[in-house]
Amino acid sequence: MLTPLTKGIKCLYPFSSFFKFCTFMDHFKINQELVKSVSASLKEKGWELSLEEAHLVANLIGEEVLYHYVDRLISQAETILEINPSLTEREILQDVARNVVEFLGAEAASIRLYDPEKEEMISFGAHPWAEGDQEPAIPFEDTIAGEVVRSHQSYFVPNIVKEEKYKNKERVLIKGIHSMLAVPISIPRFSIKDLDTEGCLQIYFREEDKVFTPLEAKIAEMLSRRVSYVIARKRIMDLQKLNVTKDKIVEQIFLKLGRREGIKMKDVFNLVIPELVDIMRIQRCALFSVMEDRRHVILEAGYPEIHHGIGKVFSVKVPYIDAIVNQTGPFGEFENEKIYPAYILIDNPKESRLLPPDLKRFLETQQIHSVLYIPLKVNEVVNYFLVFDAQAHHRRFTDEEIEIFTFFGKELMKGLRLEKMDDILHDIKNPAIAAAGFAKRLKKMMEDGDYLSKKEKVDQALDIILKETSRIQELALTLHGEGREETVDLTEKLKKRFLINEEAIRELKRENIHTVKDDLESPLWIRCFPLHIERVLDNLLNNASNAIPEEGGKLSIRSFKKDSWAVAEITNTGQIREEDLDRYLLGEGRGRGLHITTRLVKRMGGKMEVEAREGQTTFRVMFPLVL
Repeated sequence: MLTPLTKGIKCLYPFSSFFKFCTFMDHFKINQELVKSVSASLKEKGWELSLEEAHLVANLIGEEVLYHYVDRLISQAETILEINPSLTEREILQDVARNVVEFLGAEAASIRLYDPEKEEMISFGAHPWAEGDQEPAIPFEDTIAGEVVRSHQSYFVPNIVKEEKYKNKERVLIKGIHSMLAVPISIPRFSIKDLDTEGCLQIYFREEDKVFTPLEAKIAEMLSRRVSYVIARKRIMDLQKLNVTKDKIVEQIFLKLGRREGIKMKDVFNLVIPELVDIMRIQRCALFSVMEDRRHVILEAGYPEIHHGIGKVFSVKVPYIDAIVNQTGPFGEFENEKIYPAYILIDNPKESRLLPPDLKRFLETQQIHSVLYIPLKVNEVVNYFLVFDAQAHHRRFTDEEIEIFTFFGKELMKGLRLEKMDDILHDIKNPAIAAAGFAKRLKKMMEDGDYLSKKEKVDQALDIILKETSRIQELALTLHGEGREETVDLTEKLKKRFLINEEAIRELKRENIHTVKDDLESPLWIRCFPLHIERVLDNLLNNASNAIPEEGGKLSIRSFKKDSWAVAEITNTGQIREEDLDRYLLGEGRGRGLHITTRLVKRMGGKMEVEAREGQTTFRVMFPLVL
C-alpha cells in the first residue's frame, strides 16, 4: 500500500500543498502533530491511512522530498553567492533575477531600484526580457514597486488584471503573464557617504488567480537578500582596487617630486595618467589652468600628449568652461549632463547645451561618448580643471571612476603647488646672487672711504639691492597671487636683467665671459605681469651664461620690433645640436629654467624661437606689441 502512496506523493502534494506542509517543517518537528496533519491531508485526497502508515509517509516526505528540496534550495543560494563580483551591479542583479526565475519556475523577473532624487523606480534589468520590454522608470507613489520599498514587505498579485496599482497591464498580458510576486531588495550602505539601495524584485507567473504561500515569498526574499552579500564582495574588491590606484597615484607623483631637478607637472601628469588608463580604461585626458585674468584657460598638459595642443588658450565665455570655472550653476541632473560643484559629466555630447558646435563635431569624429570635467580649487576658487574622455567601448563614467579622478586631481594640486614653490626657489637664485654681489661691492666702497665721490655707483648698488630684495619678496608672494598686469617696455626690462646677470657672472667668477649690448630698440611696449617677464629674461640669460664653455665666450642681447611683435634676443657662445632644437622649444632642456620660461611665455600670449649656427645659440622671445 505504501508503494503506490510513495509514487503518488507528488500528485497528492502539489507544489502549493507542499509549501503548506513545509510551514510545519520550519519548526523541524516530525512529531505527532505533523503525522496528524499528513493523515488529514491524505484523507482529503481519498486516502485512508492508519496512524502508523501516516507516520511512515511523513518520515518519507521529510527524508526524501524535503531533503532534495532543501538541498536544491541551498544549492541555488550558493549559486547566487558565487556570482562573479567583478560584474557590474546591474549584471549581478540580473543574475539574481535569472536564478529566482529558474528556482521558482516563474516566467520572468524584473528589478527596479529606487531613485530618491527623482522619486522614481528605475528599471535595473530583467530576465529573460530585453531592456525595451519594460518602462525605464515608473513613479514611486501608488505603484507596487514603490509600496514594496516603503513597507519592506512582499506584495502578492494573484491577478494582474484586477490589481489597481499595476498600471501598464497590456505590456505583461501580451506575454501571457497574469500574476506576480514582488519582494524587497535592500543593499545596506557601504560607507558613510553612501545611501542604502532599496528596490523591488518582481517575479512573474503565467497562472491566473495564483495562490501564493508565505513560504514562496520567504524563499524569494531569501534569494534576493543574497545579493547584498555579492554586492558587498564587489564593493570590497572595488575599494581595494580604488585604494591600490590611489596608492599608485601618490607613489608616482611623489617619486617624481623627490627627483633632484624638481617637478615638471606635465612630466608627472604623463607619468601618472597611464596608471589610471590601465586600471580605468581611459584613453584621453587633459589638464587646464585658469589664467590670471580669469577670462581665459590654457591647456597645460595632456595624455597622449601628441593628441593635444599644449599651450592652446580658450575663452571662459564658452558655456562648458564658464560652468566649470565660475561654478554658476544651475546644479543638478539634466537630460544630457550632470552639473555639480564637484564635477560636470556630459553623457550625451551631441545634444549637450554646454558644448559649442565645433567641439561637438570633434568629439563625434573621435568617437567620444561622454566627457567628465573635474574642477580643482585653491581657496575655493577654481584654478585648474581636469578633462577625461570616454571613447570606444567605455561609454560612461561610474561613481568609483569619478572618485578616483577627483582624488587624482587633489594630489595633482599638491604637485602643482610644489612645482610653483620649486619654480620660485629656482628663480630666486639670480636676484639673490645679484643682491649679495652689490652688497659686497657697496661694503667695499664704504670701507675704502670717500664714498661721496662714488655717490653714483653707491646709489646704483643701493637701488639694485633694494629692487632685487623686493623682487625676492614678490617671488615668494606669488604663491598667493601674481600681482597686477602692467604695460612695460620690453627693452628696459631686458637691459636691467642683463645688468643683474652680469653681476651674477662676476659673483660666479666667470671673468672669461664677454658681455655685449647690441642694438636695443626702445620702447617696445608689451602687456604682462612684470614679474613674469623678469623671470623669463632671467632664466634665458642664466641658461645662456651656463651654456658658454669653460674656456669662455660671448653673451649678447638685442631687441627689435618685428611686425606686431616685440622681440628680445639672447645669444651665447656654444651651439645646441640641430636634433635638440625642437626639444628645447618645448621646455625640455636640462634643469628647470627652460621649462619655466616656455610655460610663462605661453601664458603671456607670446612665442619662442631658437636658432643654432656658427658655434652660437640664439633664443628669441616674442610678445604682442601694445600700440
